[in-house]
Amino acid sequence: MTNNIKALMATILLAACAPARAEVVVIVNPKAADASMSRDQVAQVFLGKSTSMTPVDQPESAAIRAEFYKKVTDKEPSQVKVLWSKLVFTGKATMPKEVADSAAVKKAVAADPKAIGYIEKGALDASVKAVFTAP
Repeated sequence: MTNNIKALMATILLAACAPARAEVVVIVNPKAADASMSRDQVAQVFLGKSTSMTPVDQPESAAIRAEFYKKVTDKEPSQVKVLWSKLVFTGKATMPKEVADSAAVKKAVAADPKAIGYIEKGALDASVKAVFTAP
């Protein structure tokens, strides 16, 4: 094999092994007044700095959770957990509701006009309304 073919094969192999990043959308109940939200507004809710909405979280083990927090809050999930632990310990807040997956997030958000959650863009349907897409 020539060096060009080896380099091409290595590039293809690396691309195939790279984790696929799903586009993350923040969702609310279709009856919610907000048509859109800024990154900062979403971060405030998911960091416990705003009580205007009730956050619904994905499981700690879910890759989308880490991706969401990194893109929206610039924090790792472990850092977010520490922030929430302090808020709960001081009585300033209660932990976000944690559900099993994106389908459960949609169900919880669709059932509660004050709920806000995040899912993969591919899971979006008419049962919820997207208000922010994480870059």
